[in-house]
Amino acid sequence: MASSNGLSLQEIADLVGGQLLDFSDCTTDEANASDGAVQGKSPSVEISSTICTGAAPPAEAGPQQITLIDQANHAGQLADSQAFAVIAPEYVAASPIRLQILVDDPHAAFTKLVSHYRPALGETMPVSGIDPTAKVDPTSQVHPSANIGANVEIGPGCTIAPGVNIGAGCQIGADSTLHPNVTLYAYCQLGERVTLHAGTVVGAHGFGYKMVDGRHIPTAQLGYVVIENDVEVGASSTIDRGTYGATRIGEGTKIDNQVMIAHNCQIGRHNLLCSQVGIAGSCTTGDYVVLAGQVGLKDHIALADGVIVGAQAGVMDDLAPNQVYLGSPATPQRDQMQIMAVQRKLPEMRRELKRLTQRIGRLSEALEEQPADTNQRKAA
Repeated sequence: MASSNGLSLQEIADLVGGQLLDFSDCTTDEANASDGAVQGKSPSVEISSTICTGAAPPAEAGPQQITLIDQANHAGQLADSQAFAVIAPEYVAASPIRLQILVDDPHAAFTKLVSHYRPALGETMPVSGIDPTAKVDPTSQVHPSANIGANVEIGPGCTIAPGVNIGAGCQIGADSTLHPNVTLYAYCQLGERVTLHAGTVVGAHGFGYKMVDGRHIPTAQLGYVVIENDVEVGASSTIDRGTYGATRIGEGTKIDNQVMIAHNCQIGRHNLLCSQVGIAGSCTTGDYVVLAGQVGLKDHIALADGVIVGAQAGVMDDLAPNQVYLGSPATPQRDQMQIMAVQRKLPEMRRELKRLTQRIGRLSEALEEQPADTNQRKAA
C-alpha cells in the first residue's frame, strides 16, 4: 500500500537522521576506507530529489519505494527486491541496491518512515453507523449495528452482518460476506468473494516485543493484512497484521475455525488450514498446502508446494514439496510410520529387556561363585 505523501530521498534521510550515500561507482575497497569510514559519494541533486512513494519490506517493495535490512549479512533479502534505495545500519557491500541511507537503528528509522506513508488512524471508528467518508456500494447490505470507519471502501454485493467493526482505510471487494462480530483493523484489504465467519479478527497487532530496562516494550506493528479472492476464514480465527508490510492469505485458501496466523506470514494459494492450526511469525507456505488439526509451525518456516502435515504435528524446519509429514517434530511419513511401529513394540521390548537383564544377573552370580567352588575342590 503506497501513499501519495511522497518524499525525496534527501527528505527521507533528514527525517530518519541518516546519511544518504551513492555507491554506484564504488568498489568494496573504496567504500570501506582503510580508516573504517564509509566512502560512498553524495548523490547528485537529481538522485537525492527523486521521489519515493512508499516504504515496504524487501519482498514487497516496488520500484519507487525504499526498503530496509537490519544487518549487512542479510543482504540476500535484497536480491530480488524492486526497491531503489535501502535503509541499513552500515554499508551493504553485497547489495544490488546502491542508494543507501545509513542509520544507527534501522528499525526505528523505518518505523518513522512507514508511519509517514501509512499514518496510524487511531480509534476513528464511530460508535455506531457508517462514517461519512466511507464509500459503500448501494448494492451491498450493511446492518445498522455495524460500524464502518473512515475512508472504508465496500464493493458491490457485499453483506456486512450485525456487530461487524471495520477499521479506517479498509477495502472490501465485491460479493464478500462478513458474518456477525467480525473485526477488521485499519488498512485491511479483502478481495472478491471473501467470507469471514463470526468472531474472526483480521489485522490485530502481532505478538512482537523487545526488552528495554527489564520491561517488554511493543515493537512496531505498522503493516496490514491482504486476503485475496475466494478465501474463506472460519469462526474465531485470527490473522495478525505485518510488522511493516502485509500478512497475506493467497487466493482460494480455506481456513477452518480457531486458526491463528501471526504477523508477516505469507500463505499460498488454495491452502487448507484445519482447526486450531497455529502459525508463528514470518512463515511462508506454497500452493496447495494442507495443515491438519492442531498443527504448529515455528517462526520463519517455509513449506513448499503440495506439503501435507498430519494432525498435531510440530514443524521445526522447512519442508520439501509434495510430501506428507507426521509427528512432532514433523518428519516424512515413511520415517514417522517406522517410528510409530517401534513405539508400539516398546512394552514388549521392555518386558524382554527385563527378562534378559534378570538372566544376565543370574549368570553373573553363577560365574562369581564358580572360582570359589574350584578352589574348594582343589583343596579337597
